[in-house]
Amino acid sequence: MKAQLQAISLRIQAVRSSDQMTRSMSEATGLLAGMNRSMNLPQLQRISVEFEKQSDLMGQRQEFMDEAIDNVMGDEVDEDEEADEIVNKVLDEIGVDLNSQLQSTPQNLVSNAPVAETIVGIAEPIGAGSDSHGNPDDELQARLNTLKKQT
Repeated sequence: MKAQLQAISLRIQAVRSSDQMTRSMSEATGLLAGMNRSMNLPQLQRISVEFEKQSDLMGQRQEFMDEAIDNVMGDEVDEDEEADEIVNKVLDEIGVDLNSQLQSTPQNLVSNAPVAETIVGIAEPIGAGSDSHGNPDDELQARLNTLKKQT
């Protein structure tokens, strides 16, 4: 008898839950119907079409700006590569192999003694002064000759 009462109690509880769910679904349906009545679908479509147009326009502007920035930055990279190439040619002409000299330097050396600063002179053409207004190529050649003598 007790088991039958518990089974009946569970069924009544299931029916109440089902009834509550039905009422909730009815209220949700009423709310959704009210929202559908309040929405102006043609206006929403116009808004979405306008948004799409503006989004495409913004994308085109972004692409244009990206290309412009890439062109500007790309030129600087090319200039840096050209400058490195010229420096390497000059070093090759005067017989300096920078890579081999850098590879032969000791690495990971740490000392507690203070490091003495060395002063390196700047190569200038022989007979050059601050008031010389000669040909820049001649001055450059004179500097290269001075460097060759020092090495």
